[in-house]
Amino acid sequence: MSAKQILVVEDERPIRDMIVFGLRRGGFEVREAADVGAARASIVDRHPDLVLIDWMLPEMSGLELTRLLKRDRETRDIPVIMLTARAHEQDKIMGLDSGADDYVTKPFSPRELLARINAVLRRSSPGGGEELIEAQGLVLDTAGHRVSVGDRSIPLGPTEYRLLAFFMTHAERVYSRAQLLDRVWGGNVYVEERTVDVHIRRLRKALEAFDYDGFIQTVRGAGYRFSTRME
Repeated sequence: MSAKQILVVEDERPIRDMIVFGLRRGGFEVREAADVGAARASIVDRHPDLVLIDWMLPEMSGLELTRLLKRDRETRDIPVIMLTARAHEQDKIMGLDSGADDYVTKPFSPRELLARINAVLRRSSPGGGEELIEAQGLVLDTAGHRVSVGDRSIPLGPTEYRLLAFFMTHAERVYSRAQLLDRVWGGNVYVEERTVDVHIRRLRKALEAFDYDGFIQTVRGAGYRFSTRME
């Protein structure tokens, strides 16, 4: 099996060298970019398996680069981890809202970064089943890794897809944020419970255009459930 390829977008050379060294020791193939232009050219040349993006970049912020990648049909499924010294909760929410799959604050240890990368890669890998899961016209194709309504496809990021897949295969049951983190993200992932709310909001927004956002229901004081019974 070939090594997973990581693109590191970081303008500070010493930090980039440290990250690249740790990733190569961890068995990854690594490419580097010092700015947004170089990053986009590298992605066009060959899509990486994951992109590490520093928030503070020259000319354009990493936040905006993440938004551009997630808006583009060709790159929206590439997992993104944002690297930043901004540790306030609102900054983390902004990073996740931009489309990032995870958010790592500086300073971080090489072991933590590798753990975060491996966790994101695991949960963004498509499932291998052959099953079509359907709920009142909303169809999740686990083999094709697609969600559709009739002949229209619903664009979802990898985490939102996994979240919807879990909900649709566990309909009518209420799950707490901690349970969703364990079942969808994995028990060894360093992710705050607030992250669940961000991805629930993204999932609802994607389903809203097709009038399916009401299937993702908030149960006050308990968590979330997927239900076709409108409340």
